[in-house]
Amino acid sequence: MKIRESGMPEETYWESFFDTEFIFSQLQFNNTINDAVEFGSGYGTFTVPAAKIIKGDFYTFDIDPVMIERITERVSEENLSNVKVIKRNFVNDGTGLKDNSIDYAMLFNILHAENPLALLNEAYRILKPGGKVGVIHWIHSAITPRGPSLDIRPTSLQCVDWLLKADFKIINEEIALPQYHYGIVGIKIKDT
Repeated sequence: MKIRESGMPEETYWESFFDTEFIFSQLQFNNTINDAVEFGSGYGTFTVPAAKIIKGDFYTFDIDPVMIERITERVSEENLSNVKVIKRNFVNDGTGLKDNSIDYAMLFNILHAENPLALLNEAYRILKPGGKVGVIHWIHSAITPRGPSLDIRPTSLQCVDWLLKADFKIINEEIALPQYHYGIVGIKIKDT
């Protein structure tokens, strides 16, 4: 099952919305991380730079064959051996990763899914105690040039509420990620 309203624009246009280095610095994504996971790779906007930062493996999931093909190309072009590109319906089937095995989970522009709590519960399950989750999403405003329709686009308060329901402790909420996004960082405190 694809995430609702998940149509992707042209790659260069899409990537113009993100300053990955700034986003990573604000969301505490850095070289102290061993293994990380990305829920929805898209074009690999975050995959390639993230894989270059961490010490271990970077698992990236998507269900769209076109996105899987593109991210595989990018990983190959960059000669990244630590990226595991996985075509999987993680919305319905989870990631298949082991409990308490990951240091950081990226849920970027994906919590407009029909069941965002299921995605956050899966992130919580696979994160080690002390592992972090980074969330970004489009601001809840009609001024954005893209993004899901406002009736399904989550506010930062909704995302914080979902993170708390999934047992995350909030480290930073509503981090401004100009021009059209916000970010939130949570941490897994206890073992599952």
